[in-house]
Amino acid sequence: WVGRKLQELTRDSFNTNAEMSSTMTERFNVSGAMLVALYGEPNREREYFRSRARKVADIGIKTAMLNRLFFIALTSVAAIATAFAYGIGGHLAISGGVTVGTLLAITALLARLYGPLTALSNVRLDVMTSLVSFERVFEVLDLEPMVKNRENAIDLKPSHPKIEFKDVSFSYPRAEEISLASLESAAKPETIQSGEVLKGLSFTAAPGTLTALVGPSGAGKTTISALLPRLYDVTTGSIEIDGHDIRDLTLESLRGAIGVVMQDAHLFHETIAENLRYAKDNATEDEMRIACESAQIWDLIKSLPNGLDTMVGERGHRLSGGEKQRLAIARLLLKSPAVVILDEATSALDNETEAQLHDALGKHLVGRTMLIIAHRLSAVKQADRVYVFENGHIVEQGSHEQLIHSDGLYHKLYGQLARVKT
Repeated sequence: WVGRKLQELTRDSFNTNAEMSSTMTERFNVSGAMLVALYGEPNREREYFRSRARKVADIGIKTAMLNRLFFIALTSVAAIATAFAYGIGGHLAISGGVTVGTLLAITALLARLYGPLTALSNVRLDVMTSLVSFERVFEVLDLEPMVKNRENAIDLKPSHPKIEFKDVSFSYPRAEEISLASLESAAKPETIQSGEVLKGLSFTAAPGTLTALVGPSGAGKTTISALLPRLYDVTTGSIEIDGHDIRDLTLESLRGAIGVVMQDAHLFHETIAENLRYAKDNATEDEMRIACESAQIWDLIKSLPNGLDTMVGERGHRLSGGEKQRLAIARLLLKSPAVVILDEATSALDNETEAQLHDALGKHLVGRTMLIIAHRLSAVKQADRVYVFENGHIVEQGSHEQLIHSDGLYHKLYGQLARVKT
């Protein structure tokens, strides 16, 4: 009975501690603390944290009390049994039924017996509470990854890769397909399958060309940047690089050939040099300098007191949005991948810096196959091919000049941009 109760308390304790860890990670990091401060809700967050901390404390008290009661019960049984032995044995010794030596031997054996019995009882409790830990560990280990290497997967050896999307359709997986409810405190079962983000999509990015993907928000552009390095697998259709279905390639070689810079450039709480070396761990200082010059950020770095050894802070909060994006582009240049994906990678830059950066990228990434995803159409003027997305479909394609003179969605988006600038 005690074992079952402790097992329940241990399970509750692990779940509550997981919630506490999630709360601390989200609320107490730099971004979370800024959000709380800006929205003026410290009292609500304080109560939210206090309620969970109280639950952790209550479970700890219940567990300690149950353990203590169990220990008292065991020692009480041993004490009562010894009292019975002396009481009955003493009566028999007086009446001559047993000798005093036999009585002392019996009580000594009882003392020896109850020590191991107490230890064995505790072993059962330890095993039952430990099983809760194993449940959570094995639950994670038994979760099959959605994306993994196929048998006999081959390495990709691209030089000037050609990318082809062939009748690709894709829907994002539901939460229960990619995660575990026990790991997400706010998880709820999803009964409605999300709709298709991409629908029968087909296009080609020729080797060594710059291909632009444009369109309104929610059209499916960013999904392309997740499907190409196989963060997800397509629902139907196929994506090919140099004639190979990417599902037939090893993940290591595929992702090693692709470099991605997202709009929200992520930086580790390390120095600038360590963040750059994440792309190339043996990069020299000269290589980092050249990459930073191309990314238009070297002037800033050399003006800092510690230069490349400057700490960027958690998620790079000591740098501006544009500086983080330029540093992420410098990291990409160090990697020097065969396929480059820029997903709103210059959205935080001013027009002049953005133009200089695109010129530098054009010089240093010659021969690479590049995909640019952008809302700012000024970033795609020099693209060899522009594909216009809407509701998961390609509705227009052509060069910038061809599309700007057509009476389509691209012309409309470009007109909206011009009015905003005015």
